[in-house]
Amino acid sequence: MLYRALRPLLFRMDAEGAHQLVARQMEALQEIPLALRLIAAWCRPPAAARRHLLGLTFPSPVGIAAGFDKDARMIPMLAALGFGFVEVGTVTPRPQAGNPPPRLFRDPPHRALINRLGFNNEGAGAVAERLLRWRASGAALFSPPPPLFVNIGKNRDTPLEDAAADYAECYRRLAPHADAVVLNLSSPNTPGLRDLQRPEQLEKLMGSLEKRGPLLVKIDPDLDDSQIAEVCKVCVRLADGMVCTNTTLDRPPGLAESGGLSGAPLMRKSTEVLRKVRQRVGPGYPLVGVGGIFTPEDVREKLAAGADLVQVYTGFVYEGPALPRRLSRAVTP
Repeated sequence: MLYRALRPLLFRMDAEGAHQLVARQMEALQEIPLALRLIAAWCRPPAAARRHLLGLTFPSPVGIAAGFDKDARMIPMLAALGFGFVEVGTVTPRPQAGNPPPRLFRDPPHRALINRLGFNNEGAGAVAERLLRWRASGAALFSPPPPLFVNIGKNRDTPLEDAAADYAECYRRLAPHADAVVLNLSSPNTPGLRDLQRPEQLEKLMGSLEKRGPLLVKIDPDLDDSQIAEVCKVCVRLADGMVCTNTTLDRPPGLAESGGLSGAPLMRKSTEVLRKVRQRVGPGYPLVGVGGIFTPEDVREKLAAGADLVQVYTGFVYEGPALPRRLSRAVTP
């Protein structure tokens, strides 16, 4: 109810400015141990919501997607709010500013966001230090702690032919501190990045990694059926799972801003890609469904289409901090 009252004020602000304000408040609040414990106790998912996948225990199947916490600054608070796993990033080997603002836009009538952020982040070195601190102390506050995924990408100025080296460097620095690593090959905001989903590029990239722990590949929702088949064939051999999907370049009528679209308009398309991927990879292969989740019904639809876990981002922006608690309780067997 408090967030419902505050949201109109936040939505009057520039979207990125509002996100930064909320992030600062979350960071400040998580520094108060009593507040963090009280929030965690209220939002803790029921024991029946637990899932076991990739050799990991998830307090619930509902996670926060990459993009919300790019620099791993809010992990304790996101865990306390009841997310069953937390994915930080996208992280690149070197810090980069991303695209010039304005670069994040709301579309309330469609319950959507458009972003063209461009992998703005503080780089693998800074993020690795925060992940190490979480491992050393923060995770001990939760039983079980939510698994930590790290989403990695290449720097914008790295030529596509050298992308594998960027992913390998990022992986080397971050994988030791993560429960799983997600390769972001599908953002529409880094020129040429989606070409890395081609089979020959994907095989080269994954072959450059000294694999340790679960490795997943995040694909885009704009792939056609033949491209989905090609990506699945490589991933089943070389990856431990897939994340379906990133943002789309499709637009509802009347939206002119460039960038990746997320939120309710993505639900149908991302779910259809998820369903096709499940048909290709068969039962038992881990899949994460993301794109357009706002309600328990949305979660159930993703699970029915083949997801083992789900992630939210835009729904969290629109629905507020009670969303992970509400979703995890609604999908409990």
